[in-house]
Amino acid sequence: MYMPTRLAEGVWMLDLGLFPPIATNGFLVDDGTVTLIDPGLPWNRPSLGAELSELGYEVGDIDRVFLTHYDIDHTGGLRALDGAFDGPVYIGSDDLALGRGESEPKWLHHKGLFHRAARRLFPLPAHMDVRGVEDGDEIGRFTAYHTPGHNPGHTVFVHDSGAAFLGDLTWEDDGRLTPPFWLDSYDMRQLTESIRDLSERVPPFEVAAMGHGTPLVSDGRRALLECAARV
Repeated sequence: MYMPTRLAEGVWMLDLGLFPPIATNGFLVDDGTVTLIDPGLPWNRPSLGAELSELGYEVGDIDRVFLTHYDIDHTGGLRALDGAFDGPVYIGSDDLALGRGESEPKWLHHKGLFHRAARRLFPLPAHMDVRGVEDGDEIGRFTAYHTPGHNPGHTVFVHDSGAAFLGDLTWEDDGRLTPPFWLDSYDMRQLTESIRDLSERVPPFEVAAMGHGTPLVSDGRRALLECAARV
C-alpha cells in the first residue's frame, strides 16, 4: 500500500501515478500556507484525495499549487481539485503558453509533437487561476528558478527551510541525481546547462525532491553539485 512519506518538518511526498514506472512524486508543504506541488496524472492510484486524507488534509485545505512543468504526469491531477480548490496555480511562463496552446512547438521534434497532441486532451484548465512565474519570483517562502531543457518553462521551486522541488530537472537513480533521458526532454544540452546553473546559484538545501525516484532527505545541494560535475 502506498503511503505519504515525511521528508522534513512540514514536507511530505505523495506517491502518485498508477504503478512503476508510471509513477510520479507529488509533494505537500505546510508552512502555515498549504502548497501542493505537482498533483500527478489525471487518474492516480491511490487518488490524490486519499493521499491527502492520510495526512489529515482535504483538497479544500490546499491554498495554492505549483507545477514544475507542463507534462501530463505533473499537471493532469489538477482535475482532482475541481470543485474544492479555488486558489492560484503557478507554472513557468513558457510552459503556461505551451499548455494553453499559445506557443507552437516544432512538429518534427519528438516532445513537441507529443505536446501538440497532449494539450488537446489535457490542457491547463481555463477555469483555474493559472499564473506564469519567472526566474527569481518569490511566492511565500518559495523562490522560483527557471531551469529550461526538459521543457521550455521548467521551474524548480526552493523553500527557504531547505527543500528543493526539482521536478524533472533531475531524477534519482541509486541514490544519485541524474538527468532525465533524452526522449523525455526538449534539449539535453540546455538541460545540463540548467543543472550546472542551478547548482551554482541555489542556496544550500537538504531535501532534493524530484518527480521520479526516491527523494534525498539530506545533502541535496551536494548531490546536485555532484550531478553537475558529471554531466
